[in-house]
Amino acid sequence: MKRAIPVVVLSIAGLVPVWLYEPSAASSTVQATTPAPSASASSGSSSGTVVKGSTVDTEKGPVQVQVTFEGTKITAVRMLQQPNHPQTTAAVPKLIAETLEAQSADIDTVSGATITSTGYRESLQYAIDQNAEAASASPSPTASASAAASKTVDGTAVDTEKGTVQVQVTFEGDKISAVQMLQQPNHPQTTAAVPKLIAETLEAQSADIDSVSGATITSEGYKESLQAAIDAKG
Repeated sequence: MKRAIPVVVLSIAGLVPVWLYEPSAASSTVQATTPAPSASASSGSSSGTVVKGSTVDTEKGPVQVQVTFEGTKITAVRMLQQPNHPQTTAAVPKLIAETLEAQSADIDTVSGATITSTGYRESLQYAIDQNAEAASASPSPTASASAAASKTVDGTAVDTEKGTVQVQVTFEGDKISAVQMLQQPNHPQTTAAVPKLIAETLEAQSADIDSVSGATITSEGYKESLQAAIDAKG
């Protein structure tokens, strides 16, 4: 019985290191990080008119750009599709930088990425053409406002003893900006009187003007046709 005691003690002593050892759970944890978006994907502002370029199939893979315009100015280019290749990834920022500087698709090929560069330029040119076409189809706000404010009205044709008198009046808002003779008597005194009548009209901004001496009949017909145009304009 006495011999058994040392054996038990030794056994317990041998187990103590085992009980004290406890592996750290934290030591086996690995945190995965998501890579940030590639800086080559886009450049410039995101505001303005956005136009997608054509999808160009190349040997390396499809290439497609998205271009942002402020009017006709290229303010940003974003890659929608590009080959998954290190040379392409390195080339794209250079292509975008050149585009923003050149403001066109007339840019150099990036060495080592000829195929991607060619596809990029083709897709870019398509977007530029689409933007230009849309701009030409839609008049500018200034032009639209000017066209809306400008109005041309024909006066009545007034038959006089000397012949028919008729004016055409252009208004900018309520202002008479131009007067043109559509019909007038073929007479030297009329020919001499008309510029004077038009000048007085533009100054007076009405049909309340004096008759030109020596061309009274034409003057009266002019004023009647002019007043009709003013009334018709409203």
